[in-house]
Amino acid sequence: MDNEKQTLDIIEQITRNDGTKYYELANIVMNGRAEKAAELGLIKEVRILKLNIPHSSAVNTYEEYVNENYSVPPMEMKEWVEYKKPEGKIHDAFEEILKANKIISKD
Repeated sequence: MDNEKQTLDIIEQITRNDGTKYYELANIVMNGRAEKAAELGLIKEVRILKLNIPHSSAVNTYEEYVNENYSVPPMEMKEWVEYKKPEGKIHDAFEEILKANKIISKD
């Protein structure tokens, strides 16, 4: 699945080993990798907050960014890679997704 384009349709909450949490857009394959990362102690926990989110233009923007910059980690991963959300278009799209899906409140 290295070169396949990922379709992101799940919102997860990931708990880092230091106890802090963050949100991520994922799919069932990435959720499985996050579960594996938790088993390996690379992260503390992953929870699915929303399934089958609507495929909005904001999702398209973030999905393109993820597909261009990241790949699905192998099952035998040695580290957990947290996706960066650079300020500007990508950060704004991600925030819009969280607000549209009632993960965070609208301003």
